[in-house]
Amino acid sequence: MLKVWGRRNSINVQKVLWCIDEMGVAYEQIDAGMQFGVNSEPWFLAINPNGLVPTIEHDGRMLWESNAILRYLGSQFGRGTLCPVDPYEYAQADMWMDWQLGMVMPGLNPVFLGLVRTAPEKRNTAAIEAGEARLMKAFAALNEHLSGRDYIVGTGLTIADISIGCAVNRWYLLDIKHPDYPHLRAWFARISQRPMFRKNVPADLS
Repeated sequence: MLKVWGRRNSINVQKVLWCIDEMGVAYEQIDAGMQFGVNSEPWFLAINPNGLVPTIEHDGRMLWESNAILRYLGSQFGRGTLCPVDPYEYAQADMWMDWQLGMVMPGLNPVFLGLVRTAPEKRNTAAIEAGEARLMKAFAALNEHLSGRDYIVGTGLTIADISIGCAVNRWYLLDIKHPDYPHLRAWFARISQRPMFRKNVPADLS
């Protein structure tokens, strides 16, 4: 059986679990990271030297890095649905997932960590404000891309929507400015109504 190590309040674990549940694949989720520990144990570091979650095991093979896991799971179980079979559409999904890591997360991480996991007196206000500005710029670009589109790539939900959807959910939950990006808002309303999104992507931050 597919095994997933990770805590459910991790944005990267959320997207992996959402992906798996969309495909109806049986799996075992094992709490790991932060208060659960596990990820610093020698056996875990032997399968993921970064000591981070999520980490998965499938057919005796280990993988880490959430977007790589999404690509693998999509290729294994979601060809033609979550994973596009057309090479250009697949490359587009891949491109937007790289965009999520390179353009969104460098802004989202300092804002989230600063506002949610740092005491007010210890916050780096400059870093939070810089991250907030970076997010507004990044999501303005995504809003433009979504004009006339229901999904990021093609005509249905793909691993790109899952990867970016979890980040947009976190952005909307943060107590910061959210410009009215109508195409982004409509897309997020569409994907956030899905049962497997609601199961795996929380409506609060911790």
